[in-house]
Amino acid sequence: MPPNRQRNEYEGSGGEYGYEDTKGTMSTADRSRYSTLGLVAGLFLLSTAAAAYEIAPASVLPVVRGALDIGPTAAGWLVSVMYATAVLASVPVGFLLDRVSVRRAVTVGGGALLVAGVWGWYAATLGAYWWLLCSRVLGGIAYVLFWNAGANTVGRAVSPERRATAVGVFTASAPVGFTLGQFGSPLIAGRFGWPAILPAFAAIAALGVAVFALATRRGSLGGAGNEPDRDGVAALLTDRAVWTLCVLCFLAYALYLFLNTWMPSYLVENFDVPLAVSGLLTALLPAVGIVARSSGGVLSNRLFGRRRRPVAIVAFVVAAPAVTSVAVVSGVGLLIGLLVVVGFTVQVVIGLLFSYITEIVAADVQATAVSMLTSVGLFGAFVGPIVAGEVISRAGYRPAFLLAGGAGLLGVVLAWRAPEPA
Repeated sequence: MPPNRQRNEYEGSGGEYGYEDTKGTMSTADRSRYSTLGLVAGLFLLSTAAAAYEIAPASVLPVVRGALDIGPTAAGWLVSVMYATAVLASVPVGFLLDRVSVRRAVTVGGGALLVAGVWGWYAATLGAYWWLLCSRVLGGIAYVLFWNAGANTVGRAVSPERRATAVGVFTASAPVGFTLGQFGSPLIAGRFGWPAILPAFAAIAALGVAVFALATRRGSLGGAGNEPDRDGVAALLTDRAVWTLCVLCFLAYALYLFLNTWMPSYLVENFDVPLAVSGLLTALLPAVGIVARSSGGVLSNRLFGRRRRPVAIVAFVVAAPAVTSVAVVSGVGLLIGLLVVVGFTVQVVIGLLFSYITEIVAADVQATAVSMLTSVGLFGAFVGPIVAGEVISRAGYRPAFLLAGGAGLLGVVLAWRAPEPA
């Protein structure tokens, strides 16, 4: 051990250690606090970069279609492929994070996102659609790595009474990234050409890696010494309580992406709202998530004495009738109010679940549990808009909103049956 250094445990990190300088002017508690803030900030930046990179093509799809000479389905896959990749890669990534240093994994993920951005720019410049799609697959792997590592590591870096709030703040990185990508892409594309949006947002990852590496330079953040055995993993995969939370995440993401995908068209076709205005109004959904995802832990801790289940129950109780009412209201103002209510409540659930699930499983499978939640939730994000689109094409918008309301009622039932952390 180097002279004048002593070994100290990271606050709430469950056995991960770092070295603190005993002769510095800053106290050990202050160093630990600043290290935790840096850790959260670094992971937040990485997740924001990946989310902005993920949604970036959506705002300039007409330009993308013209440049690559592709149809709407092929253009849509430039976004959807990242969800599909995350669904398939999430659980393997979780196994990896339970076994290797999180610091090393995050650094590799940051490099992968930067490579994906540059690769995508080069492929887009050449008009090579399939190479562009492959680059997006690499970006999807980086995204799910940041998300799983962040949701798990942030929760372990703080004390139990602050866990839900800290993880909720981290999950707000997704709507921040979506908002950044939606608004920034047209500006970047207008000045530098649309391929530039890919490396531009991916480049934020370099700052995230630097902040994270600086904050964790005295520690070894990782699960390599706490590797779960086969029995532990098997028990997790057959745990009814875990699957209850996973299905809740599926329902919340399905509702969220259904509204994000189809509300612009619904506003244009049923309320004669201009397309540009409908997109701006729909942007309220991710925007309200910046507050909502950070609020789940606060509501749980302050109103319900750190109980998680009541927050999920109330959220779905409010969301179910609100999303159903969208089908029958006739005023744009009331419709937007309902959108804000539904967007807030479903994202409160999303923000809370990623701390909730780590509190009902053993410490050595927490990363794997988070990866399961991510995989099932993003599967809901993937299939929700597709199922809704099929219903809309066959029967119209009203049955689609009624079906969404039914999904909300199912969420109430499942939330009522969800376990309460010890």
